[in-house]
Amino acid sequence: MRPRLAPPTAIRGRVGDGVQRPDGLLKVRGEFPYSSDLQVEGMLWGATVRSPHPYARILSIDTAAARTMPGVRAVLTHEDVPGKNLYGLEFEDQPVLAHDFVRYWGEAVALVAADHPEQARRAAAKVHVEYQVLPPVVDPEQALSPGAPRLHPNGNLLRHVKIRHGEQAARADVVVKGEYEIGMQDQAPLGPESGLAVPDGEGGVDLYIATQWLHIDQQQLARVLGLPLEKVRLTMAGIGGAFGAREDLSMQAHACMLALKTGQPVKISYSRPESFVGHVHRHPGRLAYEHGADRDGTLVYVKARILLDGGAYASSSTAVIANATCFSAGPYRCPNATIDGLVVYTNNPPCGAMRGFGSVQNCYAHEAQMDKLAAALGMDPVELRIRNAMETGTEMITGQVIDGPVPVAELLRRVMSFSLPIGVEGRGEGTPLTSLPGGVSNTTHGEGVTRGVGYAAGFKNIGYSEGFDDHSTARVRLFVAGGKPRVEVHTAAAEVGQGMVMVQAQIAGSELGVNEIVVLNADTRIGSAGSSSASRQTYITGGAVKAAAEAVCKRVCEIAQSELYPANVLRIENDSVVGADGKPIVSLATLLGDEVIEETRTFHPRRTHHLDPETGQADAHMQFAFAAHRAVVDVDTELGLVKVVELATAQDVGMAINPLAVQGQLEGGAAQGLGLAVMEEILVKDGVIRNASFTDYLLPTILDMPPVRMDILELGDPNSPYGLKGVGEPPTISSGPAIVAAIRAATGRDITRVPVRPHDLTL
Repeated sequence: MRPRLAPPTAIRGRVGDGVQRPDGLLKVRGEFPYSSDLQVEGMLWGATVRSPHPYARILSIDTAAARTMPGVRAVLTHEDVPGKNLYGLEFEDQPVLAHDFVRYWGEAVALVAADHPEQARRAAAKVHVEYQVLPPVVDPEQALSPGAPRLHPNGNLLRHVKIRHGEQAARADVVVKGEYEIGMQDQAPLGPESGLAVPDGEGGVDLYIATQWLHIDQQQLARVLGLPLEKVRLTMAGIGGAFGAREDLSMQAHACMLALKTGQPVKISYSRPESFVGHVHRHPGRLAYEHGADRDGTLVYVKARILLDGGAYASSSTAVIANATCFSAGPYRCPNATIDGLVVYTNNPPCGAMRGFGSVQNCYAHEAQMDKLAAALGMDPVELRIRNAMETGTEMITGQVIDGPVPVAELLRRVMSFSLPIGVEGRGEGTPLTSLPGGVSNTTHGEGVTRGVGYAAGFKNIGYSEGFDDHSTARVRLFVAGGKPRVEVHTAAAEVGQGMVMVQAQIAGSELGVNEIVVLNADTRIGSAGSSSASRQTYITGGAVKAAAEAVCKRVCEIAQSELYPANVLRIENDSVVGADGKPIVSLATLLGDEVIEETRTFHPRRTHHLDPETGQADAHMQFAFAAHRAVVDVDTELGLVKVVELATAQDVGMAINPLAVQGQLEGGAAQGLGLAVMEEILVKDGVIRNASFTDYLLPTILDMPPVRMDILELGDPNSPYGLKGVGEPPTISSGPAIVAAIRAATGRDITRVPVRPHDLTL
């Protein structure tokens, strides 16, 4: 029993082509089957009972009334978890269903399966849970205090990352300090958490799920369900966005438990408010910085304390704080650094992966510091950045020497070279209201509006770090179907909207010279591809597809040489084997006949190493990506309204496998950066989310997004397939800080908190 999934379609294209997405037309027409559209005959609906308290002891759970409700087939609590009632990406610290304490508002306590979703929701409301309400720990500084309640057995400090680089007592001519605060941002994927679990009748289960990492889900689910891995099979379903929100389990275990208990397929699909508590968010942070420089602008040292609120459970917080700490000085040469990065447990909503993964928070701080330092020195802020910009061979504050192109200065020069848009004073009488702060609300016709220009540069790692075994497996098959050669590519790489299906097809098409490439649905029948995160899939899974396709090509050429043309140097091009002169020798259809050529390869990038616990020194990262942004904003200083007029960006992508997709990544990443800078924030009061809807959680719309001018560099990484670099995260890192820098320039205010609110500009 299988639900309808998006069918694999043939893709034509080579590396470097601007191939259009194969799912694009289906999505535009509303015909693409997302995970929330899944259905099969006899399907039940699941609902979740959630805690109304951020912190409480569970005294009792009474399910009797819920079990007698119409249409109800099962009601489950922690006593019904067949395996281990704990899961987690890095630490198994989160219960599948809470049993002793609830540690955040909205935590799952019980499950219901019923014939109809409304029946399931009504029955869930009848589950009676008796709580002893406890005072929540909602301030991360409070969590560190000696008198704070221990939210977990090992205490509230989840990880402390120390970096001690160079001279710890270094002195400088000019010193600037600043304290900065970053609000909690939501990934806000348009598709809520959803999936369908189908029992196989033999004790196993098939899960069709929108996720970022099929195999880590499978491993966690097998432990929770008490089943061997082969009994838990996952297939990627259509996903409506991710950005880190799909790395952790949400409803996966719940759907599988209900399906195995009832013996029927069970679907769970969250509402929008439930989605806000059903996935992790970007860590809010408090960052205290001190920069010291010589009078000529040469950076001498950086000192920082970075405190992130991890919320109730660990998720990927230990990796996020490592990133926030490693990249805390920005893409600048810094001979001396004293950095402390801390992430703590609180009773706020859990936080974890989100696009930029720690480097977003620190970029707001280190770029504000660079502007502050430039002002103290009387220097142009871009000139200061260029003077201190990293280069090839620069030693990071972790002691790692960066190889390959490091074009920080070039990126800054390029964004600075773009012409500036026409200012408010240069516009005529018929200026559209949408081009002014306040837009169609008609708050201003230009009076009280000032313009500002700001710059920012950022960088982060690509791929997993600190010794994690980063790899991906790909299987490539070449055969003849309908008289034409066809290639099938099979990996577990999650297509989360980033265009991974296209990339795999383009790589296979380039290596094999075959026109018809089909990328099969990702599932756990093939080895792991790791997570679609850390901007790593094109590098890692692309490397695996390249290696497997090369192996298939080699076998085909060996067949041609052994059977027909022993003296020729052969390759495949345009569905035929060709000689060194490029002239066709034999068609693949003729050469192969009924033979199937299949190869599987696993690709491993270069190794990384754990940070030293006392000094933070190590070659901890695989690859680095750099970007720079210039923002132009108009600010109504009377009403505190901001209009982002234009963004300009330059980024080195190594090699643009699909230039069209790269442009989309740069624009989409900038949109999320803009959101955090001026509007997006999950408002949490006393541990409770107060704006869990798209009515109250503000997102940039097409009217908020400015034109994005871009300069894409392809400088090539000597260590990666095709010289490519990960693309997806740098646009989100430095776009927001550039916008905030422009707001500072327009208003003269020392903006230290994001998102920037109207009263920050008018009080």
